[in-house]
Amino acid sequence: MRPRLANAALLTALAATVTACQTPAPTTGPNRAALPTMERVALGANACWFKSGDPAFAAYKLAPELNSFSGRPRILLVHKGSPESRPLLVVQAEGSPSRLQAFGPMMQEPVAGRITIDVNRWSAGNKACS
Repeated sequence: MRPRLANAALLTALAATVTACQTPAPTTGPNRAALPTMERVALGANACWFKSGDPAFAAYKLAPELNSFSGRPRILLVHKGSPESRPLLVVQAEGSPSRLQAFGPMMQEPVAGRITIDVNRWSAGNKACS
């Protein structure tokens, strides 16, 4: 009976050690998965580009598509007067940690550098406007 008690004690100690090793390290900073990242970007774009009345984005409308079954949540910028037209800007994220992409005709215009800076800032958790 003693070997069984010793084995049980050894197994209990081993299980406690393995459990301690598997405890995840505390994370700092924002969630880097695609959906939370694009939620931050959508909130930043809405606040800084549209609600602020920024003239660089006055002719456009934000069309968020965050509930994506493809695993690529995204936001679109379309002409304000014709929201059914092709997007002029697509910003999307995929994976965890997310990989961001921005593409469309607006990325060939002078505002492209600002879009990139803003999207990177918001995706990292900084809510500031430029």
